[in-house]
Amino acid sequence: MSTRLAGVIGWPIAHSLSPRMHTFWLREQGIDGAYVPLPVERPDFARAVMGLARAGFAGLNVTIPHKQAAFALAHEADEAARDAGAANLLLFKEGGRIEARNTDALGLAASLASELGPDCLRGKVVVVAGAGGAARAALVAFGRMGASEIRIIARKPERADALVRSVSQRISAQMQTVLWSDWGKTARDAALFVNATSAGMAGNPRLDLSLDPLAQTAAVFDMVYNPLETPLLKAARTRGHRVIDGLGMLMHQALPAFAAFYGVMPSVTPALRAELEKALQDER
Repeated sequence: MSTRLAGVIGWPIAHSLSPRMHTFWLREQGIDGAYVPLPVERPDFARAVMGLARAGFAGLNVTIPHKQAAFALAHEADEAARDAGAANLLLFKEGGRIEARNTDALGLAASLASELGPDCLRGKVVVVAGAGGAARAALVAFGRMGASEIRIIARKPERADALVRSVSQRISAQMQTVLWSDWGKTARDAALFVNATSAGMAGNPRLDLSLDPLAQTAAVFDMVYNPLETPLLKAARTRGHRVIDGLGMLMHQALPAFAAFYGVMPSVTPALRAELEKALQDER
């Protein structure tokens, strides 16, 4: 049997934990396969994807800044990719066809459910900071988890407004955009606050929002996983909030990708998390 090839494409890509994660599963499952990081800039994306498909790759995970371009490139797409208007997974089919999928919302929902329970957002208010691709996945996930209201707070309200317009037909939850300066009154009745920006990521400034307006019962979720404990999560933990880091979402969103590439569904385990935590420590 020939070696099964897959990879992750983005720019930059050196920081990605996906190769470590998929290689862990390949070793665990005893599969003859390889998973490689592929640094590709925006102008070269389509050409690179076509070349990798012809080279015999089973497919690709897609990360920043290519997720919307990946969706546009595909011949067919699953419901989640259509909802998000973006894809984090491309599968190469017979006849040169490309299928786009989006597992970000699935991974986010699975991570929250494992930490807070499957009905943790039903009928609840969620506040999301950010209006980019990560926020888009969050809106889809929270809508499916039964949130009654989703508030999007962003420094550029026009971008948040555009995001709401683009997903409003597919999400039943009430959605509204909020000015950054209105954070205090926006947060008071939230059951969950989510950072869907890159603030707090290694090398980036911290998220400049005080958690004081949040109720003690609110949970705080940071999609950033490097560092594992961001300044936001550290502050939330000090105040007694339940906290969820971005590593769970990363692991859960990768499950269906691995299954599609290699034909076996792996598991999210403490051993996998320990492997990824070690990788993050090794980077320091």
